Amino acid sequence: MIDFLSAIPWWAYILVFLALVALRDVFFQKAHTISHNFPVVGHLRYWLESIGPEMRQYFVANNREELPFNRIERGWIYASAKKQNNYEGFGTDRDIYAHQHIFIKNQMMGYEVADNHPNANDKTFIPCAKVMGAYNKRRKPYRPASIINISAMSFGSLSAAAVEAMNKGVAKANAYHNTGEGGLSPYHKHGGDVVFHFGTGYFGVRSKDGNLSLEKLKILVDENPCVKAIEIKLSQGAKPGKGGVLPGAKITPELAEIRGVEVGKDVLSPATHKAFHSVTELMELIEKIAEETGLPVGIKGAIGKLDQWEELADIMLKTGKGPDFITVDGGEGGTGAAPPSFADHVSLPWVYGFSSLYKVFHKRNLSDRIVFIGSGKLGFPAKAAMAFAMGVDCINVAREAMMSIGCIQAQVCHTNRCPAGIATQKKWLQNGIDIPLKSDRLAQYFKTFRKEFLEITHAAGYEHPCQFTMDDIQVNVDDNDLNRSLASTYGYNKAKVPFTSVQELSDCLYLGGKTDKEIAV
Repeated sequence: MIDFLSAIPWWAYILVFLALVALRDVFFQKAHTISHNFPVVGHLRYWLESIGPEMRQYFVANNREELPFNRIERGWIYASAKKQNNYEGFGTDRDIYAHQHIFIKNQMMGYEVADNHPNANDKTFIPCAKVMGAYNKRRKPYRPASIINISAMSFGSLSAAAVEAMNKGVAKANAYHNTGEGGLSPYHKHGGDVVFHFGTGYFGVRSKDGNLSLEKLKILVDENPCVKAIEIKLSQGAKPGKGGVLPGAKITPELAEIRGVEVGKDVLSPATHKAFHSVTELMELIEKIAEETGLPVGIKGAIGKLDQWEELADIMLKTGKGPDFITVDGGEGGTGAAPPSFADHVSLPWVYGFSSLYKVFHKRNLSDRIVFIGSGKLGFPAKAAMAFAMGVDCINVAREAMMSIGCIQAQVCHTNRCPAGIATQKKWLQNGIDIPLKSDRLAQYFKTFRKEFLEITHAAGYEHPCQFTMDDIQVNVDDNDLNRSLASTYGYNKAKVPFTSVQELSDCLYLGGKTDKEIAV
């Protein structure tokens, strides 16, 4: 038999294999008409379809055509992360008359940095101008040392290697790392400041009945001084108002321990919270958590209807209490997978959502109490300038951070087949991530972003981005009303942010990025 098999030429084995595939296509499988009608060769169609996004983005689409991030945007992030030349030559290839194109008004004579100014030594130093928890007198206020930080992306949706690289990167850039709703993992504990985030699943602080355990939350904060603030997720841009299911097949013993769930059993994240059912109860929970932990407590949401936000603002006005920060997510979506009906149509895009929400608090003179955080494709200096002019105090980035460590926008985050090893739990794919190198690249992206943003700020005549006003930015509106200031477009002027100097921010006791030893001193 061995002699007989060895005498068969190699190409005959290929023919036998193809014949078996053809038999299977024609007589046994009923799911795919193409492979039934065109056995063997029909599989080529499905393979080409599976690599369609990659083929289009590299060979078909032009530099400005793709969504969610076009080639120029991705190229700027990659070059910035690698400390390469990220300039453009021969002028812009963007249509500067297109709808919503951003124009930043430069000052005739820009801001001059003095020799003893903090930015003379560190051209990337831009801390938040506000202190989280200062107004509400929390026991452990926190001033983010970076105005750009990592948005909520959990271990589970991202790989262990990706989370570890990001945390080491934010430590090098003095930024903070939002855990996402998957709980605080060992990979979040590599030196970076952490914002602990939980949603309706309460992963990591979950009781046996699936509710929030304040006792577990307090223990988590006490045992992990890297946690600087707590964020309650009301909704997210990718799928506001929709829950999710984590399949049991993806729940490894490690994930089960971190999330506080059972191995191999499907876990439901409901669409709504069990810990509160009204705005009043949400306010009570915020105060309970702040009292138990001493940390600033904030909320995150994608913006749609405003009635409950107005109720929240009215309660804040009446009681003098409320969230220390609000993260506004854009309806553009993000790393979370969602049905197209949600991703495309539910909740407002960031500029519309944020402007609507900010006015709710601004007209009640509450904006000075809150650190506003923007999240929604704002990881580019010009977009950040627009966001700060509208009232933002910090920005969070998710997909931009992923790109800085190697994401190629394959758009298969939800399939566990991420070719870059970032959004997958497959060990083989994760092994491609060189953690020290990728952490350096994330830190360099943040530093390059801050450097360019600071240069734009100085060109506009300001020392810090918090000084941008709505009249400093103009956007194209339409063909008849060519362009207007943000104030005219969105119908408000942001509240003036109290600001003395960057030196004062640098000397702040609550500035993030400091070790526990430095804080004690």
